[in-house]
Amino acid sequence: MGPKEVVQGWVDAFNKADVDQVVSFYSDDAINHQVANDKLVGKEAIRARFEEEFSAAEMVCIVEHLFQDGDWAILEWKDPLGLRGCGFFHIQKGKIVFQRGYWDKLSFLKQHGLPIPQE
Repeated sequence: MGPKEVVQGWVDAFNKADVDQVVSFYSDDAINHQVANDKLVGKEAIRARFEEEFSAAEMVCIVEHLFQDGDWAILEWKDPLGLRGCGFFHIQKGKIVFQRGYWDKLSFLKQHGLPIPQE
């Protein structure tokens, strides 16, 4: 599978909230850095975050654009509540080795009625 197909498979698993399937797309030492959160290193840290997030809110990723450039895939997405974001996925040997995502965490928390952390 090329990067674009890997990310489309990841989106399909994400939309089912299937943690095992989502995590299967990552290499063992993958990095997932959603810029609104701390950087996660390793498949188990990524698994823990998805378990936490899927239990806190119903999340849906609607693909607006999905591009491939070499071993990178670029995803522009929205959700049914109007949140938008983009993600960059570095794929090697059919696995995500690095992911970075940009989205508005405050809007996400408000839309899902989740507590807003105080600094």
